[in-house]
Amino acid sequence: MPEPTEQPPASSFTPETAKVLAEVAHNRQKDKLKRPYKDHVLAVGDALADFDDDIRIAGYLHDIAEDTPMTRQALLDMGVSERAVQIIERVTNRLHSTPDDYQAVIREIAEDHDAALVKIADNAHNSLPERVQALAEKWPDKPPVTKYRDARPVLYAAVEVDEVRKILARVNPWLLAEFDDQLDEEDTTDYENLSYEEPAAAAGAARQADADEGEAPGAMSSGER
Repeated sequence: MPEPTEQPPASSFTPETAKVLAEVAHNRQKDKLKRPYKDHVLAVGDALADFDDDIRIAGYLHDIAEDTPMTRQALLDMGVSERAVQIIERVTNRLHSTPDDYQAVIREIAEDHDAALVKIADNAHNSLPERVQALAEKWPDKPPVTKYRDARPVLYAAVEVDEVRKILARVNPWLLAEFDDQLDEEDTTDYENLSYEEPAAAAGAARQADADEGEAPGAMSSGER
């Protein structure tokens, strides 16, 4: 009798562990509005609650390589999976070939499905109406930030529609209307000239073809058999 295959031990580094690490690593940091930066990374991780552990872990730690001294090896030594580390690296601006070109970075992120999910959550939280308004009030002379808006279609195209909806519903439901508008713009169906009689016509043609085949030349009628 063959011996049972030994299963690899389950990783002790869970999304809950990542949440604690993110809170500690970003504890003293502030965002542009002088708010605790940890609130942002925790919100991004929470927004990915419908996805697997690696994606959730990457969500909580998505800025840890960007804004802290934490290294790849340190994360691996803690038990973070290789896949989660790769997602974190993919969404880390400074690790891209053109870190100052935001849209180029977004296009590279969108080449990876899992990284795109994390970046969608990041983008959505950064685009909360209250935050956008607060930034506009603090710097009224600066033009409105449009890079997040411009990035969204690129990121959305990298994942499934229902995946986008799940994330937005959790972190920024105000973006759902914009997303629906985008889907409407991408729908090229000509509804005004759409015919609903075609299936019936096709069925009628098929029946006529069957009838013609039964009356083909040389076919014996019932009286000739």
